[in-house]
Amino acid sequence: MHLFRVSAGLDSLVPGESEILGQVRAAYDAARPGPFLDRVFRQALALGKRVRAETAIGESPASVPAAAAALAQQVFGDLQGRRVLLVGAGRIGELAAGSLSARGASIAYVANRSEETGRALAARFGGEAVALDDVPAKLGDVDVVLASTGAPATLIGAGDIPARHKRPLFFIDIAVPRDVDPAVGELDGCYLYDIDDLEAVVSETLAGRRAEAEHAERLVALEAQRFKEWRASLDVVPAITSLRARAEEIRAAELAKLGDLPEHERRTLDAVTAQILNKLLHLPTVRMKEAAAGDAGPQVADVVRHLFGLGDERR
Repeated sequence: MHLFRVSAGLDSLVPGESEILGQVRAAYDAARPGPFLDRVFRQALALGKRVRAETAIGESPASVPAAAAALAQQVFGDLQGRRVLLVGAGRIGELAAGSLSARGASIAYVANRSEETGRALAARFGGEAVALDDVPAKLGDVDVVLASTGAPATLIGAGDIPARHKRPLFFIDIAVPRDVDPAVGELDGCYLYDIDDLEAVVSETLAGRRAEAEHAERLVALEAQRFKEWRASLDVVPAITSLRARAEEIRAAELAKLGDLPEHERRTLDAVTAQILNKLLHLPTVRMKEAAAGDAGPQVADVVRHLFGLGDERR
């Protein structure tokens, strides 16, 4: 149950966290599990995919960086080729830049107080490192400005916006206190969202994900029951296999006593006797599996072995 809930994204701080299933797969790929654990992990991975296909538990952004990227995509419709100016190279800004990049945006510039950190992040995304003082000069060359510094005062004011900018400018201000003057959001063609706006999106998302989690829990319970039935069936599978092998052995021996027969008659006899054998063994097989699901598998398997003398030759 624990592994199934982890794979379904139900054991995460943020329900439906998308990275979790990949981590479970990486753990599985890195190991050399035996038949039992192999079955457990393959079933868990399949369940994780099913939960994401049949529920909306992972569809909406559930973190501030992801919400920032989602809002930018809503503004532009498509972020493919949109240029981003990253102001501040901290962890939150880095995550938001990653989310924007994953949606097709291009991290064109990275401005940071520490030049070394700015250059490292710019190199990671294929952008250019610039000084904080150069930010106003770059505003006319980008579509999205993502600000997340720890500066004590605003870095971008209404007067910094190019007077004749032709493209919409989308500002994501994650900084506390703000990096972007609220007056910027009142300018034509400028869209400004701050940390409060993004946190409201996240709160709404989490409420929706928790509702979807109830559906996911039901899928986990069903899958756990399937696994329990499979595990229980292991107690009777050897007996079922032995019973069918004994029956097939008897059938083959009796057919051999018929001697030479025309080929079409032998095929007919082989098909008819095989059908009779399968029909006779179908109900005992079903009953043994049902007994296994009810925890009586070992006892029923012992009775079958005793009645049909399975394993007597070995003893």
